[in-house]
Amino acid sequence: MRNLMEEIEKRRTFAIISHPDAGKTTLTEKLLLYGGAIHLAGSVKARKTARHSVSDWMEIEKQRGISVTSSVLQFDYDGYRINILDTPGHQDFSEDTYRTLMAADSAVMLIDAAKGIEPQTKKLFLVCHRCQLPVFTFVNKLDRYGRNPFDLMDEIEKVLNIHAYPVNWPIGIDGHYKGAYNRLKNVIELFEDDTSHGTKLLKSTTSSLDDPKIKEMFDEETYTNLCNDIELLNLAGDDFDMEKVRNGRLTPMFFGSAMTNFGVKSFLEKFLELSPAPQPHVLQNGNIIEPNNEDFSAFIFKIQANMNPAHRDRIAFMRICSGTFENGMSVYHKQSDKIIKLTQPQQFIAQERTIVEKAYPGDIIGIFDPAISATSWAPPKKYDL
Repeated sequence: MRNLMEEIEKRRTFAIISHPDAGKTTLTEKLLLYGGAIHLAGSVKARKTARHSVSDWMEIEKQRGISVTSSVLQFDYDGYRINILDTPGHQDFSEDTYRTLMAADSAVMLIDAAKGIEPQTKKLFLVCHRCQLPVFTFVNKLDRYGRNPFDLMDEIEKVLNIHAYPVNWPIGIDGHYKGAYNRLKNVIELFEDDTSHGTKLLKSTTSSLDDPKIKEMFDEETYTNLCNDIELLNLAGDDFDMEKVRNGRLTPMFFGSAMTNFGVKSFLEKFLELSPAPQPHVLQNGNIIEPNNEDFSAFIFKIQANMNPAHRDRIAFMRICSGTFENGMSVYHKQSDKIIKLTQPQQFIAQERTIVEKAYPGDIIGIFDPAISATSWAPPKKYDL
């Protein structure tokens, strides 16, 4: 039981939601970059000879520069096992996104700094709200002109009816940002000038706001504006309350640029600290599956055909709810009332697959669809699928 609990606490399973072209695929790949899953980031809309983003693996995605299917991306970072559900932002594929959100424990809402809340973002947020998922906000594209951060905060609260707490605050204006102030730690993070265009990790240094050396790095106007902004946030803004975050009444807000890696690492680390571990799942009959139940249970939330065109395969994506999954184990499948053996279970970094020997609550694995899989919830019964 202790080992199971330790594995559960390590897991973070979340979905990224946004309007098309907000930079969701780019952010996903940069999280992989900082997690060490890849060593050089690609461009979403690259030339034919250049690298495509890791999570956009289908040919239509490479051609159109959008995420069509829900890629399942897994990697380790700082003691955590991270499962990212990279969902389609385009409304033509919204049904796939809705099903995927059922398998997440939290969501990252990506917002374009210039466009703010867009129609598809609002729709997906409401789905997260109905699913009672904690939502974390990442305001993207600070490498270019954008709206005033206070205006974006106000729009989130008025349009989505949720309070926002900026965890970090950008230093600078209109795409010329030098760093960010971390309100929870009361420190400034300054980013070094970078010529890699976001393909490599962005170096930074941290220091206190009162450090004389920090003041020398800014002009007087920038430093004064930062101090005024912080004072206004502290006086008029909401207090940080994790209970409100868990209940969907407060969204931690981060500012950054996935393209240049500005603020990505600090967002990842704070998100992993604040986001929930695998949560209990409520079945249609009202019963609850607790993650620490040693009996294995899981549900299939989507089936993807032709992930490997050479074999015309069908992969069923399965979210583990409780217990420990082991390669080759036999499980009871409720809908067919049959015992089936699960072999060659796979984990993914887009089109790259590895065989997994063990998996735990919160993990997403792919199994070859035996043509009896169903997407409905499994009952809390031993070896349910």
